[in-house]
Amino acid sequence: MTIRQLFVIVSVATCALILLLSYFWSPALYAFVVALPIIGLGVQDMLQKTHSIRRLYPVFGRFRYMLEAVRPEIQQYFVESDLSGTPIPREFRSLVYQRAKGARDTRPFGTIMDVNRDGYEWMNHSLAPKHIGNHDPRILFGGPDCTKPYSASALNISAMSYGSLSSNAIQALSRGAKIGGFAHNTGEGSLSPHHLSGGADIIWQIGTGYFGCRDSEGNFNPKTFAEKATLPEVKMIEIKLSQGAKPGHGGLLPGPKVTEEIAAIRDVPVGVTVASPAAHSAFSTPKELLEFVKTLRELSGGKPIGFKMCLGNKHEFLGICKAMLETNITPDFITVDGGEGGTGAAPIEMTNSVGTPLRDGLMYIHNTLIGVGLRDRMRIIASGKMFSAFHIVRAMALGADTVNSARSFMLSLGCIQARSCNTDHCPTGIATSNPQRAKALVVTDKAQRVANYHAETVKNLVELAGAAGLNSIQELEPRHIQRRIQGNDVRTYAELYPTIDSGCLLSDDTRPDAWKIDWSLAAVEHF
Repeated sequence: MTIRQLFVIVSVATCALILLLSYFWSPALYAFVVALPIIGLGVQDMLQKTHSIRRLYPVFGRFRYMLEAVRPEIQQYFVESDLSGTPIPREFRSLVYQRAKGARDTRPFGTIMDVNRDGYEWMNHSLAPKHIGNHDPRILFGGPDCTKPYSASALNISAMSYGSLSSNAIQALSRGAKIGGFAHNTGEGSLSPHHLSGGADIIWQIGTGYFGCRDSEGNFNPKTFAEKATLPEVKMIEIKLSQGAKPGHGGLLPGPKVTEEIAAIRDVPVGVTVASPAAHSAFSTPKELLEFVKTLRELSGGKPIGFKMCLGNKHEFLGICKAMLETNITPDFITVDGGEGGTGAAPIEMTNSVGTPLRDGLMYIHNTLIGVGLRDRMRIIASGKMFSAFHIVRAMALGADTVNSARSFMLSLGCIQARSCNTDHCPTGIATSNPQRAKALVVTDKAQRVANYHAETVKNLVELAGAAGLNSIQELEPRHIQRRIQGNDVRTYAELYPTIDSGCLLSDDTRPDAWKIDWSLAAVEHF
């Protein structure tokens, strides 16, 4: 029984009891003075479409907003750290909420950041700032073998599967992406009708379970893949090698969660537990991976094909690069996920202590592609904890062409970080498979909020580039970002993350010492 249903039952019972008592004792009617306003508030909460919490928890949900209004302002400051040790202000959550709602996101009295603390980062402005009129910069995806390139937004929705998120949440994201003209990644749970419902540009992610394109044995099925990959809504295909939240870890979809709808979407039997292996069965070597990329490109009709990975053993990525050189097959993009990635389904050891953090992994992969002379043949997408335009600037300065974000778009839907994603009791109707809870999220209202957040953040991204004296976001470089190391020791990202020379990894004479051991271990015939 939901809180909504309980509220209705209690309200009806209260009214009946008061009427019964008033038959014997007329002063009991005064109870209506107390009961009716409360019942009225509850009815209003259930009918309003703005706050999912109040729709799910009539009257009781109001206490959350009351407490939030009176909490000490200091609680909005630094509450946790990412893997690099940089404090994450809770104010970023407020920033996303404000932009999503179309409210003013300016802050009086200036910065609340402790600019003198170690680890503080900023970008310097120019005395000759530029006005960049285009607030919707596009980046073209598609290498030399791609016949259907895709023009992508600078900010897109990261991988989130239907099943992990509710149908209403997925539909709201899809509609929001359509309104804002950006892309929506399906996650490995397959391409669902809910992803397609809003008409957004879709990046279809193919994981180790090959959901939506698998045979009865769980192997890749070229026929069913081609049927979905050639849909006009599908703009790019992403092979998931690993994700930051649980790299090198598979997963299980319990049988009770495999409903008829989920079974149809994922091509699996109803009610049977389904495994997502840790590794792919369609390939087992770097060379075979690239052959798989080529196959998917052909089956999709020439659409951009890439893969997503959280950097682990460096020699394994170098092996992929060696295979690119040997086969002349290159992906159209690589999505770099950071070890700080989020999920509701991974052991704490995986989420906290496995996988290279985004900044380190991003710069290494960017550098490696430069070092083997292949950087201009593919795009790099950065995926990690990013909420503000400065987070995007920071990733682009380290080599990203575009960024994907999941957490910020969940916040734009109304996520309050209740950390109940894995319990099916999400209080906002976002991370749940319970249809009653999902109904609390009003698709049309939240879709516009998703679009609002995206538009305002990309606008601020462009304005940051202009303030630095740049003509476009593509001109961002490591030298534009400053970091306080300790005390008055301040260095740029160019000093902290130096870029290697183009093609230098191809010769023993020019190969940097830091790459030599991993290069010698790298092979095209095994990971």
